[in-house]
Amino acid sequence: MFALVWALLQLAVFTTASQIPFTESASDYNFTTLELSSLSQEEFTVLAHPQFPSYSVRIRQTASDFCDPSVKSYTGYIDTSAARHLFFYFFESRHDPEHDDVIFWTNGGPGGSSALGLFMELGPCRVVDGNTTKVNPYSWNEKANIFFIDQPIGVGFSYAEFGESVSTTEDAAKDIAAFVSIFFETFSKFKGRGFHLAGESYGGRYLPVYASAIYDYNTVLEAAGVEPINLKSVMIGNGFTDFTAMTPSVYDIMCTPASVEPFVDISTCVSIKTATPRCMKWFKESCIDVFDLISCDAAVSFCDTLTFMPVIAANRNVYDVSKECSGRELEESLCYPITNDIEHYLNRRETRELIGVPLAFENQTFSTINFTVNAAFGATQDENRVQTKFYLENLLDRGVRILIYVGSYDAICNWVGNHRMVDALEWKDSHAFVQQELRPWHISKNHDKTPPAGLVKTAGGLTFLTIEGAGHMVPYDKPVEALELVNRWLKEESFY
Repeated sequence: MFALVWALLQLAVFTTASQIPFTESASDYNFTTLELSSLSQEEFTVLAHPQFPSYSVRIRQTASDFCDPSVKSYTGYIDTSAARHLFFYFFESRHDPEHDDVIFWTNGGPGGSSALGLFMELGPCRVVDGNTTKVNPYSWNEKANIFFIDQPIGVGFSYAEFGESVSTTEDAAKDIAAFVSIFFETFSKFKGRGFHLAGESYGGRYLPVYASAIYDYNTVLEAAGVEPINLKSVMIGNGFTDFTAMTPSVYDIMCTPASVEPFVDISTCVSIKTATPRCMKWFKESCIDVFDLISCDAAVSFCDTLTFMPVIAANRNVYDVSKECSGRELEESLCYPITNDIEHYLNRRETRELIGVPLAFENQTFSTINFTVNAAFGATQDENRVQTKFYLENLLDRGVRILIYVGSYDAICNWVGNHRMVDALEWKDSHAFVQQELRPWHISKNHDKTPPAGLVKTAGGLTFLTIEGAGHMVPYDKPVEALELVNRWLKEESFY
């Protein structure tokens, strides 16, 4: 989810544990490799890596009846010597866990728990009513092993013992690079597997930076005689990667038929259109040419209010403008009541015991969004002080494939802005990509029998794809299409 909407809601406070006992340190353990099947269901196994002396990982198997009984699953924490702890879930592939690739999934925010991705969108199960789950036949672990991680520190079941926090994506990337390296080196059967970073919304900021950190650290691993991570691709759904393209494109969603029929009155549309050039000039002067925190913050605040508030005033769901949603519904559930069910499910004692959440969380409430983390990232203008698209350009030039997929009904991280962003990228095959026309893609290769699932264009390692009729959370709205696009991407099949 995108920080702006949450900033418009009532600020909530998430209190982390003052101290959760954890006496083991990485130095207490000799580096070794393990089999996942050897892990205990009753207690955590602690993993360390010589290249990351300040990090260790706790991991345990979950009971066979958790989420999807047909696959093995695991939960645990990435621990740092600075008393920070990131919570994660890991599910083996339904198809061939011994050979399938690995996907790392994160939700956005900043401050959003990846429990949303797991229990609402693409995980092996979905929450039903706050007390139970049902198997999701369209989970992305159909042909891939997959992680879901609560990051950065303070999100979901992640915590810091002494109030430590992270307020920039570049700082958060250090923890992710360490975790990935420890996991692959310790569970040697995954060595060399294709690794894919995936996520949505603010993940458009996170993932290019995380992928770059992993890529760059591979040189350190190689120098130490450690097999590097086989980073194959980055998959970004409805991402907020380039604010200079995204903010003005909300006009297209509200005032033109780019998504649905125009739903904002003409006078408001004219006002937005008139003011947009001023916003772009302000962005350039205060956020890009020279980053001035105060002036950039003022520019973003003014221009976001100008563009996004009319969507809310029109009682439209900013994540799916084909549907209505009042401001009260937005505040209570982000316009999706299932988010409340997820919170209820993860606040049950039985669930917490099942996934190994420390007892110190007993009197603390899980929330799908941590507004304190959100505000910390907002205070640094994390999304605007660095042009994240530069990371994408560098990854593409180094052979890392990039998939940008976007639901056509989303306003907040919409397809128009993402299309403008990818067309403006400067990389070795940018000319060939820009020359491509958007063409229909289908979930069936028999195009005569199925309507188009959306539009696509691709060249070199970059693919841009829309999913017709989906909103911000594509796997939730269009699970069949979402699974098809992921499976084709993993197999490097054509979308045409």
